[in-house]
Amino acid sequence: MIWQTIFITFFAFALAMTGLAIGVIVSNKRLKGSCGGLGNLRDDQGKTLCEGCSTPSPDCLGEPTDR
Repeated sequence: MIWQTIFITFFAFALAMTGLAIGVIVSNKRLKGSCGGLGNLRDDQGKTLCEGCSTPSPDCLGEPTDR
């Protein structure tokens, strides 16, 4: 009895995740974050973090620097 409940719950979640994934693929849109989060953080000049690396330094690209 308990295994049936666990199986049905797992199947329902798997079905929901599959439906969400198919919806994202079919809509052909990029995933966007909410109005909060890291996209609203500002650097020292007041630019958002997305605008902060318009001319990326080696640190932004993840390349090693000589220190």
